[in-house]
Amino acid sequence: MDTSSASAFARWPDVPACYDWLSLDRRGSWRLQGEPVTHGGLLRFLNMHYGHDDAGNWLVHNGPQRVFVTLDYTPWVLRLQPDGSLVTHTGAAAGTVDAAHLDDEGNVLLHAGVGIGVLDDRDLQAFLAACVGADGASVEDEGWIALMASEGEVFWQGLRIAFVERAEVASRYGFRPRPTP
Repeated sequence: MDTSSASAFARWPDVPACYDWLSLDRRGSWRLQGEPVTHGGLLRFLNMHYGHDDAGNWLVHNGPQRVFVTLDYTPWVLRLQPDGSLVTHTGAAAGTVDAAHLDDEGNVLLHAGVGIGVLDDRDLQAFLAACVGADGASVEDEGWIALMASEGEVFWQGLRIAFVERAEVASRYGFRPRPTP
C-alpha cells in the first residue's frame, strides 16, 4: 500500500470494500461489471494501483477504498516480447522466470519476479516455437501430449516445463482468484 492510500485509510477507516465489480480477464484486460475498460486514464490508474493483501487477494486501491479483483486465472497475464523477455498486463517488466508450467487445459504459466502469471494466448505460438525437447529438437505434438501425461520433457529458455493441474495453481502460488467479504 502506498503512503497516500495509508493516509486515506487513516482519515476514512470505514469506507467499505468493493467486491464483484472489477475483474481481470484471461488476456489481461480489465473489466468493470463485465464491460471492458477502455478509458486510458482509468486503465493507467488500475495498472498503477494494482496489488495484493496478505491474504492473497488482488485489489486496486482507490484512495481509502479497496476494490477487490476477480481473476479469470492468475494475478498476472504475461506477454512475450520479441527478445524473449516478459511484461505484465500492467506494462511492468515481469522479472526473471524461475519456473514454467503447462496446465491440464493447455495454458502456459510462468513464475517470474512479479509472481505467477499465465501467458497471453496470443503469444503461445512464439512460446511454443522457442521450446525444445530433451534432445534439443523442436517439440512436436507428441512431445506436448507426453508432457501433459507427465512422461516427457520440454524446455523453454533452459527451464524444464512442469505439468500442473489448473485447480492447484492458486493454492500453490498463494492467491485467491475470487475474493469474498
